Amino acid sequence: MRIIDRNIKFLQKWSSVQIITAGFLFIILLGASILSLPICSSNGTVTNFIDSLFTATSAVCVTGLVAFDTATHWSLFGKVVIISLIQIGGLGFMTIATMISLIRGKKINLKERLLIQESLNQIDLSGIVKLTKHVILMVFIIEAIGGILLSINFIPRFGFVRGLMYGMFHSISAFCNAGFDLMGSISGEFSSLTYFYDNAFVMIVVSLLIILGGLGYPVILDVLGQRRFSKLTVHSKLVIISTAILLIGGFVFIFAIEYNNPNTLGNMNMKGKLLSSMFQTTTLRTAGFNSIDLSLTRESTIFFMLILMLIGASPASTGGGIKTTTMAVLVLTVKDFLCGKDQIHIFERSVSSENIKKAMVIFFIAIFIFIIGTLALSVTNPQFSLIECAFEVMSAYATVGLSIGGSPNLNIVGKFIIMILMFLGRVGSLTIFTAILSINIAKKDKNIKRPKGKIIIG
Repeated sequence: MRIIDRNIKFLQKWSSVQIITAGFLFIILLGASILSLPICSSNGTVTNFIDSLFTATSAVCVTGLVAFDTATHWSLFGKVVIISLIQIGGLGFMTIATMISLIRGKKINLKERLLIQESLNQIDLSGIVKLTKHVILMVFIIEAIGGILLSINFIPRFGFVRGLMYGMFHSISAFCNAGFDLMGSISGEFSSLTYFYDNAFVMIVVSLLIILGGLGYPVILDVLGQRRFSKLTVHSKLVIISTAILLIGGFVFIFAIEYNNPNTLGNMNMKGKLLSSMFQTTTLRTAGFNSIDLSLTRESTIFFMLILMLIGASPASTGGGIKTTTMAVLVLTVKDFLCGKDQIHIFERSVSSENIKKAMVIFFIAIFIFIIGTLALSVTNPQFSLIECAFEVMSAYATVGLSIGGSPNLNIVGKFIIMILMFLGRVGSLTIFTAILSINIAKKDKNIKRPKGKIIIG
């Protein structure tokens, strides 16, 4: 009991971001330890801890990069562990902890409310517990509906039990933008959803789950509450418009560039071309599924995919990337600066300088990590080309889970690089750097104003 009390007192000294970072690390290590057990592998042998750690990191960080094919390597128990880690990672461990506390009838104190606020990326503390309840209920309802819809298609193909299990697994994986699949035993290892490339029902259901998961909980709740675009918050409007532009623009680009590529869309009928272009654009929003072999796409398409992966999903969602609102603020900042405007406006509302600075910092950190990560992976894994390393790094950092080089072929150093990138992408590089810097940097002089220095820019 004394040890527990000491740990509680020790944690109380930590900031919210430090506790969230440590919480994710704990869940990853716990998941890796369980996945290493013989009961988790299909052949009953111990799985190498590094590969188990890689899988657990990818699941908790809802990425989808894997060291082994999920369907063939892991046992039923191992698959249950993986989907549980995905659910925890998608909701956030603080949301799960709050759910457990509410079930037990425990009161949520101020410290826990602050943690939930940080975990859900909310501005206002008021009503945070109520929001958490709505988020939990909404997530389970959407995943259940998605699971039932997918099961309708899977049960006739795979049988009732297997079809139902496949439906629920892929529904949770899609909504959480994780990209883990169980189709390896059906259409070959690491084949993802290529087996269903011309199945409109499966492609559309999975795409809708990905989009809903990537919109963010506040946006979905806002839409359900208001039901009219004009009444939505500025944040919701910006997210919806940004998402629509990215989805439509991505669809048009991939369809046009890959239309005659014999290795991807070239040999498909029009239905397959349209579905695959739509699905691949959607899954690039950090989901990690694929309906075509990405390693056979043209380089221009791969470069475009890097941009879509960098932007990613929206804040307070299950997806990664720098977020749609970050990119939108940056684009509007450039536009209004070139037009000579002093303030940035969105839907007749001004954007604070703090939000603009935060968007710039997030973008700069992302580009910096992408460059360093690509160079590090290229040096340590020379068997991969530079474009393959860049794709793998961006896929990991944006928690997308797509690969053209092959995560299983990475050496130990390469896997550790990718694990670090997945962790940075899920928890948030800004959050982690803040957690680290807040340990050593004193804040006593942060409000001191100093004379302005003249710097020539451009």
